[in-house]
Amino acid sequence: MIGGAAGMTGAALLAARAGHMLGAGRVFVGLLQGLAVDPLQPELMLRSPDDALAQATPAVVGPGLGTSNAAVEILHRIASADFPLLLDADALNLLAAHPVLAAHVARRAAATVITPHPAEAARLLKSTTDAVQADRVGAALELALRFKAHVALKGCGTVIAHPDGRWRINTTGNPGLSSAGSGDVLSGMAGALLAQGRPAAAALSAAVHLHGAAADLLVAAGDGPIGIAAGELIPVARTKLNCLILENA
Repeated sequence: MIGGAAGMTGAALLAARAGHMLGAGRVFVGLLQGLAVDPLQPELMLRSPDDALAQATPAVVGPGLGTSNAAVEILHRIASADFPLLLDADALNLLAAHPVLAAHVARRAAATVITPHPAEAARLLKSTTDAVQADRVGAALELALRFKAHVALKGCGTVIAHPDGRWRINTTGNPGLSSAGSGDVLSGMAGALLAQGRPAAAALSAAVHLHGAAADLLVAAGDGPIGIAAGELIPVARTKLNCLILENA
């Protein structure tokens, strides 16, 4: 997990905690703003970005990354990596601002996953948020084709699109998912499923489903949708994943 520039370490830690609790095993967190330990999740291995990337099998890049020259350099280095790569948040904003970097990502041989919200999708497509929202399926498919990536266009009815033209709409979730940090948690969940060897298409679909299902379970328990905190989704999603595995064993 690579991110966490000054003032934004929480985003990286949320993603990393989700990755750990959804079964990634060891999670290395490369923070641009260093910390000694995550006091809530001391199992996370906090490193410099270079040291964390040296351990990567898949990598999640973007939550709290910022748009500094150091962030651009990290993306340039990792774009040619031969392992699955999930890009979110500031990583997507950097792709939108740097066409050469975007072209480099589009040529990757290993799987690429991107998880934009509508405004990020609009920047990537050189369009507007209104235009993206007017044709969410079309926008997701265009992103999948342009970046040869598996795409989750977040929002009410997250659209999941793949480079081969397949798409689906996720039906779990509720307005509680609009809280700050929720997208970072989704990135970490997808990263965990990639780390367990699941194909990118399946990992992304499962993560989006679990993310929404966790919010629905919190609402059913009377703990939402008002006031759902992103971190609350993680243990509920873990329980849901284990229940699904047991039901299908």
